[in-house]
Amino acid sequence: MDASPAAFGATSTAADVVEGVDLRGAVAIVTGAASGIGVETARALAAAGASVTLAVRDVAAGERVADDIRGSSREADVAVARLDLADLHSVDAFAAAWAGPLHILVNNAGVMWAPETRTPEGWELQFATNHLGHFALATGLHTALAAGAAERPGGSRIVSVSSSGHASSSVDFDDLFFERRPYDAGVAYGQSKTANVLFAVEASRRWAGDGITANAVMPGGIWTNLQRHWDPTVLETTKRQVTEAGFTAKTPEQGAATSVFVATSPTLAGVGGRYFEDCHEADVVDHLADGLHGVVAHALDPEAARRLWTVSLALLEAARARESRR
Repeated sequence: MDASPAAFGATSTAADVVEGVDLRGAVAIVTGAASGIGVETARALAAAGASVTLAVRDVAAGERVADDIRGSSREADVAVARLDLADLHSVDAFAAAWAGPLHILVNNAGVMWAPETRTPEGWELQFATNHLGHFALATGLHTALAAGAAERPGGSRIVSVSSSGHASSSVDFDDLFFERRPYDAGVAYGQSKTANVLFAVEASRRWAGDGITANAVMPGGIWTNLQRHWDPTVLETTKRQVTEAGFTAKTPEQGAATSVFVATSPTLAGVGGRYFEDCHEADVVDHLADGLHGVVAHALDPEAARRLWTVSLALLEAARARESRR
């Protein structure tokens, strides 16, 4: 297969885009790798030679996935570690326990359209899991990422898995956790997915000098466990409607392709702060095409990205200070 970026698109799989890429010596973490596209992301990275840690809430499920990956590639080097992104203590413990350099961090885990739920810190669950947990993880692993960048050509890379859902909401800095406005699961999800893109923008600005770049990705339309909070009747109706409209959902292998492409493609060395879909950088648009394609400008706003970083740091610091006083 032609390994140029032009060869890849909506139907490419993770195995396609990593073919010919040598990741021997690279160390990777994939969050949420016990199901869905996280499994296939980890499988492709391991098949290319990377040592991959599956960072998961359910360790038993993670071990089953690790065994499956080892079965598909006898050379695969796969480990499993517990990580609950909605629990700041769990995130801090994971980062503190990490030893050695890190070259690839795929912030893949997420929750979608969850009913209104608060973490122990009082944070709305989707923003806490999708953004703040991954933000705490990445900042906690900054030293490891910088060490990885110093020893590997092309530096270290962070993949921030976002969604077309980002178009439904910018970040409401005046009411991040729906304490003033009525809770809306779709808006909360959209806000968290915008935050994923803004993180990539600001992380690249701050950390480029350390050899670390971050980009956001849209996996594509795909049915996975991510939709577990949808009403079953609504989910089945939606699936039927999109099928009747001629839309073909991606497989998990196809859904993982853009994450793997952004994590490994030699053409993206030094490239950061961008949003990719179907293994290509997305166009900036006013409205998404077909509800899926393109990136809305509010997700790439550098001022919002700087503000979000500052606010996120303050939230984490306040939560840790409260915990230390207990």
